[in-house]
Amino acid sequence: MTVMAEHTSQMSVDEFETIASAAPETVTLEFIDGRIGTKAVTDGDHTTILSWLTRRCMQSRPELDLAQGQGLRVDAYRRSRAKPDAILAPEAHFAGSGEWADPDGALMVVEVTSYDSDTDRRDRHEKPAAYGEAGIPVYLLIDRDSCTVTVHSSPDRQVGGYRDARVTKFGETLVLPDPVGIELDTEILKNYVR
Repeated sequence: MTVMAEHTSQMSVDEFETIASAAPETVTLEFIDGRIGTKAVTDGDHTTILSWLTRRCMQSRPELDLAQGQGLRVDAYRRSRAKPDAILAPEAHFAGSGEWADPDGALMVVEVTSYDSDTDRRDRHEKPAAYGEAGIPVYLLIDRDSCTVTVHSSPDRQVGGYRDARVTKFGETLVLPDPVGIELDTEILKNYVR
C-alpha cells in the first residue's frame, strides 16, 4: 500500500529517514521514485523462500552474506531509499554502515513478491529502475503471482534499469550471472505460492 503518495514530491530524503527511523519494527518504509511506500508484512512462505535462497547462496558461495533488513541508498534514482528482501554481498560488507548503506559492493538484490496491490509497480517497475541505475549487477525477482523467477542483469546506470532480463518458470534450473555465479533449482518454489 502506498502512503502519502499525493504529497511526497516535496519531502526530502532527510525527512523520510527521520520518519522511517521512528516507524515501528512491524512496518517497512521505502522512499522510491519520490514516494513513500510500505512493504507488506511477510508471510511464512515469503520467509521460507528467503531461507531457501540463503542456504543455496551459502552452500555455493560461503564467502558471501545474504543480508536481510539492510536498507540501500539508491541515490541515482531520485535520491531513493530501498529495503530489498535480501542483498548478496561480501561477508560483513554492511558492518557499521547504519540503516541506509551505499549499494557499492552489493552483488545482487532480491525481492520476493507480496500479495498486495503495489507489487506490480514496486517490484516489477520501480525497483529494477532504481537498482539498475545504482549499478547493482543482478536483481533477482521471485514472483509468486506468475510463478517465475526473473533475473535482471547488465545494469544501465545512464538510463536506469537493466539491459537483460531472463524469465524462468518455477521448476526450472537457472544460473545467476556473474558476479554471482550460483545455480538455482527452482522446483521447490512451487510449494510456496497460493
